[in-house]
Amino acid sequence: MKLKSFDFPFPEHLIAQHPLPERDRSRMMVVNRNSGAVEHREFRDLPHILGPDCFLVVNNTRVFPARLWAQRPGRSERIEILLMREEAPGTWLALVRPGRKAPPGQQLIIEELHARVRDAREDGSRRIDFAPGKDLWASLDRMGEPPLPPYIRRNPGQNLKEDRERYQTVFARRSGSIAAPTAGLHFTEEVVRRLAGRSIPIVEILLHVGYGTFQPVRAKEVEAHHMEPEYFEVSDAAATAIRQCISAGKKLVAVGTTTTRVLEHLARREDFLERGSAGYCDLFIYPGFRFKALGGLLTNFHLPRSTLFMLVCAFAGRELMLDCYGQAVAENYRFFSYGDCMLIL
Repeated sequence: MKLKSFDFPFPEHLIAQHPLPERDRSRMMVVNRNSGAVEHREFRDLPHILGPDCFLVVNNTRVFPARLWAQRPGRSERIEILLMREEAPGTWLALVRPGRKAPPGQQLIIEELHARVRDAREDGSRRIDFAPGKDLWASLDRMGEPPLPPYIRRNPGQNLKEDRERYQTVFARRSGSIAAPTAGLHFTEEVVRRLAGRSIPIVEILLHVGYGTFQPVRAKEVEAHHMEPEYFEVSDAAATAIRQCISAGKKLVAVGTTTTRVLEHLARREDFLERGSAGYCDLFIYPGFRFKALGGLLTNFHLPRSTLFMLVCAFAGRELMLDCYGQAVAENYRFFSYGDCMLIL
């Protein structure tokens, strides 16, 4: 399957640079994947669109301030460090730009933190050892920045107070993600209350969003791409709740592609949701994939040629999705992380 099959044109001005003043005022394209019918609604209509025959599963991960700015000793410069995951106490896997300034052995100063580049991997990432003696998580909370994707532009030194609040979902519980599960950004406490009032359960699971979710596909053939593993947890209570909803005949609507991948990863096991579980998920979903858990999907509008766009094409059909994305461009929908959303039923 050719990577270029998942390309589509869109004008850059449709990339949302800031969230809307009210989370639930985002637009929502509602797509029937069987008939191809499309409606243009607002996200706050969600409780009335779904009804009590559905239930939602959301990702309750929390984004941590993973972006840091470093310099080499005796230099005045800005070296960007994006922490991806802690491999051992004090040792982190990170992306560094520009990489030429961070060869193995290089010392780096990040305000009161001191670090050393241990080694460089084939994919360009670095292992970084932080000097002991400082509470790294406390330092991150104080000086780290939200790890906004590169298409959201901020000036050096710009106040990121809005992003610190709005690049988190209302479900955010446990820190560990370097990107928000963006489909959840549209929810408000009011929408959650209205869903409960309509007897639409919300079940929380966890996947810490890592580099695998947004890693570019560089292979010309889609099948040659491999996802980086990301940590997930499904509690015993969540497994029981999902199992009971399915047994009651309710349709499972996944909130986001991260939630989708965890559920479909677990659905491939013989003991699907008999109990809670934890581990790493590297499931790559693209057209031809057979879904076993999902009945619906709430998701944002994604980058062309991305694994996220491939997933929605797998769920709803590539031709239908290309047509819907064309409509979204024509109707001036807002794209990507802070943009509008699509509900596929």
